[in-house]
Amino acid sequence: MKIDSPNIPNELPLKNFNDIFYEEDPELELCEIHDSVFENEVLPRVRLYRMTIRNSKFTNTDFSGIDITDVAFENCDFSNANLSASSIHRTSFKNCKLLGVDFTDSRFGNVQFHDSLLNLASFGDSKLEKVIMQDTSLERSDFYQCKFKKAEFTRCNLDGASFESAPLKGVDISTSMFESISVSIPDLKGCKVSTNQAIQFAALLELVIVD
Repeated sequence: MKIDSPNIPNELPLKNFNDIFYEEDPELELCEIHDSVFENEVLPRVRLYRMTIRNSKFTNTDFSGIDITDVAFENCDFSNANLSASSIHRTSFKNCKLLGVDFTDSRFGNVQFHDSLLNLASFGDSKLEKVIMQDTSLERSDFYQCKFKKAEFTRCNLDGASFESAPLKGVDISTSMFESISVSIPDLKGCKVSTNQAIQFAALLELVIVD
């Protein structure tokens, strides 16, 4: 699946994330952020636009209602951050740590998570359209009542993940792995799975498979 990449200029001025406190509105745009530490803060309704953020820490920060468009995050730590009710479009997370992040009631469009940690992340009641999760760990993550439209989980760890009340039509999990997963059989209709996964799901129906 092809998705739109972040639209970011090649050359941008350097800033520190704390510069956001000096803006008239809580927003940053058209800049690069390196090695910033912005932890345990409360700053709802932030707007980030056309920028790159590298090697920065945002753990335990309240970013609820954040608006992120055309942003590339690399080697950033959002562990236990609150990004609920967020709007995230044309954005990439590469080699990022997002353990326990709250993404509930959010909207994702053309977003990629690559080589990242999303264990225990909460996506409940979110809409994910054109989203690729690649080589990413999503152990015990929660997608309760999510709405998917063109989503791929490529070589991901989905062990213990929950997709309760989340129809998976058009979702590709065929290259991902899990020992157990929570999903209702009716919600699997139209989901792309591997042969081994089909056997695992058959066990949910208590089928006896005979060679």
